[in-house]
Formats: sequence, structure tokens, C-alpha cells
Amino acid sequence: MSKIKGARERARIEVTAAIKDEARKQLAAEGASKLSLRAVARELGMVSSALYRYFPSRDELLTALIVDAYDAVGETAEAARDAARGAAHDVSGGEAGDASGGPVPEDARAGTAGPAAARHRERWTAVACAVRDWAIAHPHEYALIYGSPVPGYSAPQDTIGPASRVGLVLIDLLRDAYRTDGLAVPPLSEELRSEAARMTADLAPDLPPAVVAGLVAAWAQLFGLISFEVFGQFNRVVEAREPLFRQAVGDLARAVGMPGTGSSPRTRPRRD
Repeated sequence: MSKIKGARERARIEVTAAIKDEARKQLAAEGASKLSLRAVARELGMVSSALYRYFPSRDELLTALIVDAYDAVGETAEAARDAARGAAHDVSGGEAGDASGGPVPEDARAGTAGPAAARHRERWTAVACAVRDWAIAHPHEYALIYGSPVPGYSAPQDTIGPASRVGLVLIDLLRDAYRTDGLAVPPLSEELRSEAARMTADLAPDLPPAVVAGLVAAWAQLFGLISFEVFGQFNRVVEAREPLFRQAVGDLARAVGMPGTGSSPRTRPRRD
């Protein structure tokens, strides 16, 4: 009986994957708004009633594709972060900075772009470039999650976790920099203070509110840059797009106070 059950589970996994693969082909050809379960079933040689046993509605199929896309770009960002972190360990024999809460070295207080501090910026750039590369390689999946909303579709709660993965990687990079080499906390306007405090409580209570507000803006600008490239707004405007992107990503790193990007004094969390 267990062998039969295992065979059925494998068959279900294979059919589910085939349905999603065909749905992605429809996304590329027709766009998300024209996704049709009947058309997917027809292309796969299935009757519609059989496909409904896997995805009872178009919205459930859309949700599965959206979660897959968010997970794919999230895994890409996480892999880039981990690879860059591993490279830093290989070079230095350990993490840069003093995570014990001791004084920041003089070059760190002055914001000097030494090798230790520069590694934080390199990780930030590596993650941003990996996300861009994924978007360029998967424009239709990218459009599904960062393009125009699909008419009549409302994303359910179970998309929130996958959608948060890239943002959580960026938070992790800033948290690591803050704890080890400090951040040059950006200025925060009086009118934004209460909202920055709210976002900080929700997203990263261990970071300064000004950094969290800057990070939210940087996150939006990062995907704005990528969207302009993927959706063609840079056509006949920007030819050297990768250099422009890298320059802009460096500017975003400075905006959030990443070490090794400027000359402002940096702060670290207090250790009581």
C-alpha cells in the first residue's frame, strides 16, 4: 500500500509541475490576465475536470506561480549573500569587525573604506546584481510578481512570506554590517519619524529607524531600476545598463549607511 501511495504522490508532483510549466508558457505568450485553466488542460491533453483536482481555480494556479517566482528570486538573493559571505570568510579567516560591542576602530569611526568595511558593500552589490540577473533571465515570472496587477486577482496571505525573502536578505546584510563595522545612520526628517518607528518595529527592531526608512526606499528603488530595464523603459536611453545599475546600487548602499561607502561617522548597537 505504501508503494502505491508513493507512486500516486510522485505522479501528482509530476502532473502539478507540468501544469505549472504550461501555465508559464501561457504567461509568456498571452500574459497573466489571459491565463486559462481550460487552455492549460487542452495543451496537456487533460480534461478540465481533471486539472481542477490540482488547481480548483485560475487564482489558485496564479498563486502557485507567484509563490514559485518569489521563492526563485528569494533563493537567488540568499545564495548570492551566502556565497559572498563565504568568500569573505575564505579571504579573512572570519567575519570582519568586532561583534563584541567594543569600540569601533578609528578607521571605521571615520568611515574609511578599508577591506573589512568594503566587504559589506560587496555583498550588497552581489545580492542586487543576482536579483537583476534573475529578472533578466525570467522576465515573465518577474512581470508576474513586479508588473501590473492581474485584473480580478487578490493575492492571499501565503504569498507574503515568499515575497519578503529578498527584503529579508537586505535587512540581514544591514544587520550584519551594523553589528560588526557600524552604519553611517542617515538623516531622518521630523515628519517621517513616527512612520520610521512603526516600520522599524515591524521589520527590524534592532536597526536604527533612519536606516530602516532608508532601506525601504532603497528596496523600492532597486526594483524600480530592475523594472525599467526588464520592461523596456531604458530602451534608446541607456546602453551600458550594467555599469549604470552597479553605480546606482552603490548609491543605494551609501543611502542606507553601508560601511565603506562614505566619510560619515558610523554607529553600532549598544551592548549593556
